[in-house]
Amino acid sequence: MIEKKIYARIGLMGNPSDGFYGKTISACISNFYAGITLAESRRLRIEPHRIFDPTEFASLSELEVVSNRDGYYGGIRLIYATCKRFSKYCREKNITLDDRNYSISYDTNIPRQVGLGGSSAIIVSLWKALMEFYGLTNEDISLEDQPELVLSVETEELGIKAGLQDRVVQTYDGTVYMDFDRDVMDKLGHGIYERLDSSLLPNLFIAYVEGSGKDSGKMHNEVRFRFEQGDEEIIRAMSTFASYAKEAKQALAEKDLQYFRTLMDKNFDLRMKVYSNSIIGEDNLRMIKIARSLDAPAKFPGSGGAVVGIYEDEKQFNALKRAYSSQGYKFLKANVRTADGESYK
Repeated sequence: MIEKKIYARIGLMGNPSDGFYGKTISACISNFYAGITLAESRRLRIEPHRIFDPTEFASLSELEVVSNRDGYYGGIRLIYATCKRFSKYCREKNITLDDRNYSISYDTNIPRQVGLGGSSAIIVSLWKALMEFYGLTNEDISLEDQPELVLSVETEELGIKAGLQDRVVQTYDGTVYMDFDRDVMDKLGHGIYERLDSSLLPNLFIAYVEGSGKDSGKMHNEVRFRFEQGDEEIIRAMSTFASYAKEAKQALAEKDLQYFRTLMDKNFDLRMKVYSNSIIGEDNLRMIKIARSLDAPAKFPGSGGAVVGIYEDEKQFNALKRAYSSQGYKFLKANVRTADGESYK
């Protein structure tokens, strides 16, 4: 039996430029995970999740509630598409797979559609489990190429618009600086990915509200259209987002956490200029305002539904916790993982 866990991720700086040939810093956190269990069996079988893949309901009203909360699809389509893409890739690369079969089950506690990488975590965990099952290593499928392959599961197999940031950091684990420069991507087929020392990060918190997330593809549609049309304002904004990531990397190296704090606020302020209030949403804006009212920098870790921010000490953390909890938000410390799989904070 093979068991793999991949953890939720938080975008710390530079997003959303990752989808526009920019640069980002992102980290995996051990607070939430998606896990795959793969066991040899007579036939290849995908087991539905008892909660996320329901096929019967107490009533029509319950079906409506569940579909509103979780959408129409659980994790089965992600698993189905991952297996197909894995098989196709190995065949194209003349990687011989033996004819053993297996059953696949999954579990996850990553909140849905709040920008913490829930779908990508399921795919990455299964991809790594399949590699182990068939005895493949990073020599067979390079670590640099794996995020692109994971992304193709969603973009090519399922028609879901997504970017590389989640897949890179969840493939590498820990904290990663990512450079998606267009020329580099065209030449290498992947970006330049550099692991950073997670212990250099400041104290981080997460706040989120379940059920308020937006589809990231829809959120970026207008901006992407303008970018592809050569809109100078959008191109300039994405370059600026990327510069924040580069400067944040340097600030961490110099242990200048005050400048890192400043950059986090700048990242969100620029996002406010690029995306309209109606797209960002009231809940998302309210979570940022709560943080700033208590002098805590904050931004979106993804496309909305959650915020990641910085707290100085336990006194400030407790003040933030009271403020968020009183408004009905979930609130917790972010336990950032290191590259070797340990939790730093």
